[in-house]
Amino acid sequence: MSEVDAEVTDLLQRLIRNGCINDGTPDSGQEIRNAELLADHLHGSGVEMQTYESRPGRASVMARLEGTDPTAPTLMLMGHTDVVPVAAEGWQRDPLGGELVDGVVWGRGAIDMLNLTASMAVATRRWAASGRRPRGTLVFLGVADEEAGGGLGAGWLMDNAADAMRCDYVITENGGVLQPGAAGERLNVTIGEKGICWCRLRVHGVPGHGSRPLLADNALVKAAEVVTRLASYRPAAHITEAWRRWVAGMGFDAPIADALVDPARIWEGIEQLPRELAPTAHALTHLTVSPNVIHGGSKTNVIPGRVDLEVDIRKVPGQTDEDVLELFDTALGSLRGDVEVEFLQRDVPTVSPIDTPLWDAVTRAATAVYPEATCLPSLTTGGTDARFFRMRGIPAYGMALYSRAMTLGQYSAMFHGNDERVDQESLRLTVELYDAVAKELLA
Repeated sequence: MSEVDAEVTDLLQRLIRNGCINDGTPDSGQEIRNAELLADHLHGSGVEMQTYESRPGRASVMARLEGTDPTAPTLMLMGHTDVVPVAAEGWQRDPLGGELVDGVVWGRGAIDMLNLTASMAVATRRWAASGRRPRGTLVFLGVADEEAGGGLGAGWLMDNAADAMRCDYVITENGGVLQPGAAGERLNVTIGEKGICWCRLRVHGVPGHGSRPLLADNALVKAAEVVTRLASYRPAAHITEAWRRWVAGMGFDAPIADALVDPARIWEGIEQLPRELAPTAHALTHLTVSPNVIHGGSKTNVIPGRVDLEVDIRKVPGQTDEDVLELFDTALGSLRGDVEVEFLQRDVPTVSPIDTPLWDAVTRAATAVYPEATCLPSLTTGGTDARFFRMRGIPAYGMALYSRAMTLGQYSAMFHGNDERVDQESLRLTVELYDAVAKELLA
């Protein structure tokens, strides 16, 4: 095991074991544990460090290696330190154990995204400790609250520490999984993302006695129908230029490629894709609706008069909140009058350009490892903290580099899922990727 392997593996294991689980409530996460761990790891390497606490326990840590030339660019490596909740019974191993088994680290956050956060911190520490003083400035940010939208993390920092957040380029999650195909290997570099539109649907009925259900206006029964209609509704496809470019770059057979960019035939194309690609293809071309939380009812013998549903909706670039409201009107039909819509969190879709020095540096570093691969600009279906920078005109990409042992199907299934794990080769490759990008942009 190399020194880099040992260092990044140990740091990732400790980040996992701190269990900074963010369930969306203001006092969850307690990322101060991981902020202190990262600060301790970077201490003495020569970086300037600052900790920011948006709320007690909700801490982010920033390390800065100041460049020698104030006109040279600043590159920020940004990784979040919180993870989503986890149910241990679905795992083969302790999700907060950070176990190393046969060269693979297991645990919540091993893919999303403590692996990248650890790799970024190790790359930053090694740059600083080596005595290499770059022309440009290298910044590492271990940020809180990404898993709940960033309001107590990157969003808060943009509002309260704007000077510290100034930079020219950002690398964060995700990307870098090899996709083999008939036309050759492809590597996705994330340049944009869909827009969050989380909603609460309040379904109204009339309370009554549970012993007389005939003709009752039961809000729970009505909510079940609302869920069914939303889950089965197929909105029209929304084809973007970014999607057309990705389809063209993947080298699909012509009939599939033609169907994937034709709104009238897109389902025909999606149905011919491999299982690991089909959900992403659907999400990147449609306004998606996922009913995920329900609250309602008070007692077994009381017909509920109100039920609340929480729905995860994601907008394709070019779509707006008006498209969301129109979807509810169309999908719910006659039920719409009994459903009150409340927006919980909203963001616009964001996309970075690719005619940038950052794109050149990332793709050169990636193809130096996988020379047969072609890098493709792609969008991610989920939200990341990159949007806070893109909305201010700062190019922000998601990129790592995984070994050939990682398949796209495994990678996708582990996000917010069971048995998150990452091999040590992927950790080392990602450290080397960040080092190479920093060297090209800043040295």
